[in-house]
Amino acid sequence: MPRYKLIVEYDGNGLVGWQRQLNGLSVQEILEVAVERYCGTMIRVHGAGRTDSGVHALGQAAHVDLPKAASPEVIRNALNQHVKPHAVAVLSAELVADNFDARRSARGRVYRYRILNRRPPAVLERTRVWHVGTPLDADAMAEAARFLLGRHDFTSFRDSMCQARSPVKTLDALDVSRHGEEIVIDARARSFLHHQVRNMAGTLKLVGAGKWKPARVAEALAACDRRAGGPTAPPDGLYLVSVVYPTA
Repeated sequence: MPRYKLIVEYDGNGLVGWQRQLNGLSVQEILEVAVERYCGTMIRVHGAGRTDSGVHALGQAAHVDLPKAASPEVIRNALNQHVKPHAVAVLSAELVADNFDARRSARGRVYRYRILNRRPPAVLERTRVWHVGTPLDADAMAEAARFLLGRHDFTSFRDSMCQARSPVKTLDALDVSRHGEEIVIDARARSFLHHQVRNMAGTLKLVGAGKWKPARVAEALAACDRRAGGPTAPPDGLYLVSVVYPTA
C-alpha cells in the first residue's frame, strides 16, 4: 500500500482537537471520513502530534496508507472535496517511503501564539487570537523568554495530565515580537509537553502586564512545580505552524 504524507491546515474552533474522541468531532475523524469516501474503505490517518480543542494548524503533518497509488494532486483534491463543509484543508500530498512516520520521523515542531493587544475586542478573529485589552510590554516578554531557552525540566509549564515520560525538553527558540496591535510568540523544539506553549504564553503575559519581573520566569522554571508558573493561555491563539523532517 503506498504511503502518503499530508500537510493539513485547519481551524480548531468547534473541534475537539486532532485526535478522535467520543465527545465531539476531531480533525482526525474528518480526514478519515474523507479518505473512506475517496477509497471506499476505512483507513487510519496518523498525525504528527495532537493539538487540543480549539487549537489551529497551518501545517499539521500526517501519513496515510492508501489501497492504490494516485498522483498527489488527485489525492489532495479528492480529500478536499470530501472534508467539506469543515474548516479543514489538505494543502499537499506527497508519496513517501514505507518507513516514514509522521510522528516518529519528525525532528522538530514550530508553534505560534498570537495575542491581540488592544482595548477594543477581537471581532473578525475572536476565535483565532487571545484578546488582551491591557497594554503589554513585548520587550519585557522577550527578555523573560530567554530564560526558557535550552534544555530544562519544564514541570512548571507542564499540564498535570501530560503523558510524556519525562518533563525534560530542549527549547530551541522562543521569540516574542510585536506587529502593530499583535504580539506573536514563536516556539520551536523537537517536541513539547502537553500545554507547554500555552503555559509559557500565559506566564509571559504576566511579565508583559508588569505583574512579574522577567527574572521571575527563571525562578518559576527552577521550581519544577506547575503552581510556580503562570496561567494557561486559551487555545484560541495557538497554531501548529509546521513539522520539521530530515532533508534527504
